[in-house]
Amino acid sequence: MSNFFGNRSIRNLTIISDLILISLAFGFAYLARYEFQWLLPTTTIVPYSNYIGQQILLTVLLIITFSQNHVWRRRRGEFWIDEVSRVGYATAAGIALMMAFTFFFRPLAFSRLLLVWALIFIILFIAIARLARRWLLQLSYRRGHMVDKALIVGSGEVGRSVIRTLLARPDLGFRAIGYLDEGSTDNNIGSGRIPHLGSWQDLSAILMAEGDVHTVFISLPSHKHEYVEDILRICQRYKANARVVPDLFQLSLNNVQFDNVAGIPMFSAREVRLSRTGQTLKRLFDLLSVAVLALPVLLVTVVTAVAVKLESAGPAFFLQERVGFRGKRFRMAKFRSMVVDAEDQKEALRAMNEADGPIFKIKEDPRLTRVGRIIRRYSLDELPQLYNILVGDMSMVGPRPGLPEEVAKYQAWHMQRLEVKGGITGLWQVSGRSDLTFDEQCLLDIYYIENWSMALDLRIVLQTIPYVLVGRGAY
Repeated sequence: MSNFFGNRSIRNLTIISDLILISLAFGFAYLARYEFQWLLPTTTIVPYSNYIGQQILLTVLLIITFSQNHVWRRRRGEFWIDEVSRVGYATAAGIALMMAFTFFFRPLAFSRLLLVWALIFIILFIAIARLARRWLLQLSYRRGHMVDKALIVGSGEVGRSVIRTLLARPDLGFRAIGYLDEGSTDNNIGSGRIPHLGSWQDLSAILMAEGDVHTVFISLPSHKHEYVEDILRICQRYKANARVVPDLFQLSLNNVQFDNVAGIPMFSAREVRLSRTGQTLKRLFDLLSVAVLALPVLLVTVVTAVAVKLESAGPAFFLQERVGFRGKRFRMAKFRSMVVDAEDQKEALRAMNEADGPIFKIKEDPRLTRVGRIIRRYSLDELPQLYNILVGDMSMVGPRPGLPEEVAKYQAWHMQRLEVKGGITGLWQVSGRSDLTFDEQCLLDIYYIENWSMALDLRIVLQTIPYVLVGRGAY
């Protein structure tokens, strides 16, 4: 393991905490039945000591049902509700077995209602504990602690899909240390800062040098699958977990829809874009957001516009042509944060560009005004884009719309980010903002499109607030 508190330690701590919570839940069930007498009053008060044997038996039965239902097997990326569902099913099975035992052996002290309360409290307590564990692990992962090293073998579309998932989901607990290609000359996987370490033939040397690589994702194209067996043997030799990701004829896995016809398994390709229902829900969310923000934004807009005008001559607003949904061009509104002739100075400052790829960014841009630096830091210059949202050119959440000259330099895979409307905020803005490379921004944008949901949009909007308040990564 790459850290002391690895998966086995987390599993052991989870088992111990679950057993403690089961005992506490049984105690609360006794209080609910005899002290508080919820649901059904009783005049007969049975001492708690009479139930100790049943508590021990129930704990043993739950150990069995939890093990059988893999409750203690942590699955990376599993939703909290799915994890709690398994806990609920295993607990119900244990309670059912308990009732069967009491039916045959008929102990002197027995209460079906107490077992019902035990069922409720066990699920409730463990559900809260799982939520707390997720929060603590995610906090640790985001700070780079307790993460497992991962290596990607394969530089095609599937390898890119694995990389963008690892970038977008730090809660999975992986840190990609690099990728290996399949021996081709084109090493451009769009990996951002994840380095190219060579070809798959170098895997043995890299695993030996690193010493503690936890997982190797094998994402080779179909015509290279004859090498998979060799790679698996190398992973076994160095105790690395090998995970084979099927390429399905070079299709991105999120673009494949599985189905069956009369029992025959089939898959079909679908486009990387939102469904009509998704587009409708997203539009309703945008309009609702504009309605909620309209009044406070109007007040801030007046103050900001006055400040911009007082500091330098020129208009308070700046309209710039951008490329939006499926290449449609539109005029994006911003508060002017630079001197009036900023666009004319751009070429002269080209050598100072600190961003990679087709975008142009300078942290200490000399064209910025004093007011401009402030409104840029706290993203106040973006507020006029609520108008773009209102007229349908943009969305609250989505990829940042690019300039026409930037889009002209996009690689083919970069173009996938144009399959939804551009947004004021997005997944990469809450994953590092301007500190990310352009390729990493695109990878996160594509992940967002492939995995879109209303819950994801809401999470991004809520996460944007603290990022804006601290001004992290904005320039």
